[in-house]
Amino acid sequence: MFKHGAQRHNLRKMSSFSVPRVFRRSRYLKPSLSLLLSGNNNPSNPVLNPKLSPHVAKLTNHYRWMPNSEQNFRYAWVASICTTPSQSSVEKETSSSNEKSSWIDLYLPRQARAYAKLARLDKPIGTWLLAWPCMWSITMAAPPGHFPDFKMMALFGCGALLLRGAGCTVNDLLDRDIDNMVERTRLRPIASGLLTPFQGLSFLGFQLLLGLGILLQLNNFSRILGASSLLLVFSYPLMKRFTFWPQAYLGLTFNWGALLGWAAVKGSLDLAVVFPMYISGVFWTLVYDTIYAHQV
Repeated sequence: MFKHGAQRHNLRKMSSFSVPRVFRRSRYLKPSLSLLLSGNNNPSNPVLNPKLSPHVAKLTNHYRWMPNSEQNFRYAWVASICTTPSQSSVEKETSSSNEKSSWIDLYLPRQARAYAKLARLDKPIGTWLLAWPCMWSITMAAPPGHFPDFKMMALFGCGALLLRGAGCTVNDLLDRDIDNMVERTRLRPIASGLLTPFQGLSFLGFQLLLGLGILLQLNNFSRILGASSLLLVFSYPLMKRFTFWPQAYLGLTFNWGALLGWAAVKGSLDLAVVFPMYISGVFWTLVYDTIYAHQV
């Protein structure tokens, strides 16, 4: 009796060491997890295919148990846990995709979305930065005790929208070979291929034509002064390649409206008034564009 009891004890001891605990409990697992432990060698399954995951292949070759039925039981559930994306990463990807959508994707026709993004209509801060010096100058040129000319302010607001869009179009045309190599700019319309360079050039001509219609409503002195600002607009994107101070050149460009607004109301320039405002606007641009450059 003692002998048979010892044999049963040895058999029980051997069975506890020969069968891994995870397999002895596999019958209590969920059906999906039990299927993973069934040794499926489907090559289309990236979890169970050793060629697709060498680390998983090393793990499964090391922890292999061959019972009498010659069926391979592998630790595939480890691989499934390691390769399944976490909930936080999925939420992060979803939130990032939602951040890319704007009112352009919701309300504009499909044919106009790429052109609207090329003009940065979904990012109006550039238009405001271009329009504010114009509004300051028009307000200072108003007669004492009177409100500024709202019609002139509306014209300059539309002009700032068109001129800023034209500057972004020129920038994307010149930098299209560089933008597609940068994570922040690779989805721009021309860099991503949504628009061809010819389409971008045609859109630039359309913006300049509308801007010309606004400029022709001003006096002759303002027309000459406004047309001269195009030299700054077209050459600014190149300053990033030849100088270390593109922010200073941007300040000269974005604050040209401080001169033009006064000239549109008065018909001339009073340098004692507009030149300090223009220079202070240039230094203001140096500050905010330097902060922006460090943020991105």
